Amino acid sequence: MLFAAALLLLQTAPAAQTTACKATDASLPTSLIGWVKPGDEFVPGKAVELDTIDGAALKGLPAGSKPGKAAMIGFKIERAGIYGVALDQGGWIDLLPGTEGGAALTSVKHGHGPDCSTIRKIVRFDLKPGLYRLYVSGLSTPKVKAMLVSGD
Repeated sequence: MLFAAALLLLQTAPAAQTTACKATDASLPTSLIGWVKPGDEFVPGKAVELDTIDGAALKGLPAGSKPGKAAMIGFKIERAGIYGVALDQGGWIDLLPGTEGGAALTSVKHGHGPDCSTIRKIVRFDLKPGLYRLYVSGLSTPKVKAMLVSGD
């Protein structure tokens, strides 16, 4: 019985990284190179570092958000396409259109960051030109690093 439980745990555990990393974030693809050069605006190709607050105190946090710390930032999309939101930690990502109200958009793809990177996850959305708000919840740290990634 214990052996069977151990096998189940091994099957559900995340796969171990099989490559030895010489330097973290050193070999990022071109679309993610801005991860190591943070900026002040949430635009494609530049990471930002956001302060987090208690999610219960964050105005406009969408229904279904996760408990814990949260952050929000607004941004503008100029050209329609698939855009990803990359995070440096586990967390719940919600994108809402406009500047207030509205329902969270449905993501089109979920994935992890590249091996040997500090990108924990990337969630992609099909966006049209316009204004949007990014809400990240379920965080436990005082800051979260996020990046808007263009392209698939």
